[in-house]
Parts: sequence; C-alpha cells; structure tokens
Amino acid sequence: MGLITETNRQYYEGAKSIVATAAQTIFNFSGFNTPLVWKTSDADNDNYELNNFKFYKSTNNGLDFTEVLAPTIPRISSVTNNIITLTGGATVNNIYLVQLKRLEGGKYGDNNAYGTVVEENYGSYAYIKLDELINNFIVAYVGSDKLIPSIKRTDIVFHAKRGLQEFSYDILKSIKSQELTIPPSLNIIIPQDYVNYVKISRIDSNGVKHVIYPGMLNGSPYTMPVQDTEGIPIQDTFDYNITGTSIIEERWKESNPSENNGKKRINDLNFSNGDSNTYNMLGQRYGMDTANANFNGTFIINEREGKISFSSELVGSLILLEYISDGLAYDLDTKVPKLAEEAMYAYILHSVISGRSNQPEYIVQRLKQEKFAKLRNAKLRLSNIKLEEFTKALRGQYKWIKH
Repeated sequence: MGLITETNRQYYEGAKSIVATAAQTIFNFSGFNTPLVWKTSDADNDNYELNNFKFYKSTNNGLDFTEVLAPTIPRISSVTNNIITLTGGATVNNIYLVQLKRLEGGKYGDNNAYGTVVEENYGSYAYIKLDELINNFIVAYVGSDKLIPSIKRTDIVFHAKRGLQEFSYDILKSIKSQELTIPPSLNIIIPQDYVNYVKISRIDSNGVKHVIYPGMLNGSPYTMPVQDTEGIPIQDTFDYNITGTSIIEERWKESNPSENNGKKRINDLNFSNGDSNTYNMLGQRYGMDTANANFNGTFIINEREGKISFSSELVGSLILLEYISDGLAYDLDTKVPKLAEEAMYAYILHSVISGRSNQPEYIVQRLKQEKFAKLRNAKLRLSNIKLEEFTKALRGQYKWIKH
C-alpha cells in the first residue's frame, strides 16, 4: 500500500530492458504503474496504433535498437499482466526493451513512440485508484466484529462511484480544460465529459487569460415551434409541433457586439433613429452599466444543440475552456487523491449503513458527523493554501480589500 514499484528509468523515461538468456520466450516487464496494452505487432494493422508501448531489441549491447515487428521471429505472441511472451526463442545476450509512448517519441529505435502514456503517469503517486480504494475498504470495514458484517462488492462499487462524483463537484481537483479556436460558426461543441463550466477565457498574443462572461442580455431557446397568425403552435400530420430555426440566435450572431456589452458611447448614438429609447441606453447616459460592460466578448450555453455560442468579435480567437467532470468518464479519471482517501472511506461507510434497515440511529448520526468532518479536512488539504504565498499576498495589506 503506497509502495513505489517503478524504477527511476520506468518513471521518468517509461522504459525497461531485459538481457535475454538462452532461448528465452517470457519477459517480465513488471513494475510499471501503467499496464502494457498490446493489440498486434503488425504495423499495417489498424489496431497497431492502439498499443501503448513499442518493443525493441538490440544486438550490439544497446548501441542501436530496432522495433520487433511481425512477421520477424521472435515476435510478441501475447501480453498478460505486463509479461510479454514471444513466438520463438530470443537470441542470447540480445537486449529487449519496452518503451511506453511519450510526447517526445522516446529515444530508442525509430524515436517514433509518440503518445502521452508516460506523461499521464507523472504525479500518479498522489492518487489511489478506485479499485484499490474499494479493496482497502473491504479489508478495514467488512467482516465479523466490524460495522459491516457482509456486503456485496457491487454495492461498495456503487457508493464509491457516487462518492467520487460528489467529491468531484465539491473538493477534488476535477477541473479539466481544453484549448480551442472559435470557428466562423461561433459555436464549439460541449466536451463529452462536461458537467458544468468553471471559466472560459480568451487568450491574447502574450498567452494571458482574459475572462469571457456569459451574456446577460441574451439567451438561447430550447424549442422553436412554428406559430399561426393567432400565435398557436402548428402540428404536422403526426401531431408533433413543427419547429423552425432560432430567430433569437440569428439576431444575436449578427448583432454589433458594442451594442450588447455597454461599450457603445453616447456620441455614437443616433437619437433621430430612436436610440434613446432602446436597451442600448441602459446605464449609459449617466454611467456605464458595469454588469454588462465587458471587452472580452460573451457566450451562452446552447442546451438544444449541445454547444457553447460566442459573440461575433471572438471569431478566430484562442480560448481556454475550463469545466467540471464527474471523475468517472474515463478509466484514467477513476482515482482519488490520497489527501481525500479517508474522507472517501467515511462517505462509503455512512452511505452503506444509512441505507440498511434496523440500524441504530446514533450510529448513523455518528458516521454522518465523521463524514462531514473528514470531508472538511479533505477540502482544506486540497485547497493547497501555502503560508508563504498567503503572506506574500498580504504584503499590500495597507490597501483596501474589495469584493
């Protein structure tokens, strides 16, 4: 529990080598935190790119490496639990090496082991996998003379996943981000594992973030029923409402951004055309409406199309989309920071006990209090407050702190 199994070479470089003995066919590349994924050694097969590593050999004591591919002999016949089995015996004293895919492509063979497997493993010691957490919970809390005499593993898995979701919304570092460019359509598709946005920022030429705020003077409809002259929605022959395109979205897309965010100046208004009676005068004759004044553009969430729509001045802009996921979308996500491990145990324990009949209420309440106490502790730990950074911010304490 918590022991480091990878060597420095495995962790930093993502590589491990073994010198072959006489007619050796089995090579144990254990120690990697990342399981070896192998589909085929045939480079012409579409599944070849699904391998998360490359397998090399050296016949000159490690001076040069070449990739072991089909149909050469020996070649990989199977990979199980990071143990590679070869078809045909390996040559004595040849060096066989596994290189996990990495951003730089590795430094062996053709230097073409491109991927992010190695980088995804960096910093993994700070986390515990959900499967290991469940095993630890069973050891500590399930059995005779324990709070939970017996329980199905599937029940624990359910509560563990629910706990991970709730923790992701509140205390875990579950914020993801994407670097995107806004196309001429002014729409970007919401990510697959999106739950809610945290912040959307425009990135300038110096790489500095400028926050984009949601539009407060506009919105996006969910349905657009076609109406008759009396305003009644029209149905087709199957009795479903006939829908059209959104006029609201078209008007917003074609509008002048300066008319929507408080930037329009009094001198630019044409009073003869009735500008003095339009919403553009909102808060501008006697001062700017600061709630709508924003130089960086605006966005709205288009729930109907599953997209985020931006104002027209942001076309072609580079943006950073930061959003919350629930921590269960991918296998890589199903891990818990060790600083919140005890809080997760308390959450599962309370959820299991409170859902059972004939449980003493004082035990349920005690577990509930422990759950909230450990949740607060985990939140403080993961807030990552550093005393030196805090005191540095307070060096300007003579200045007024405003909200």
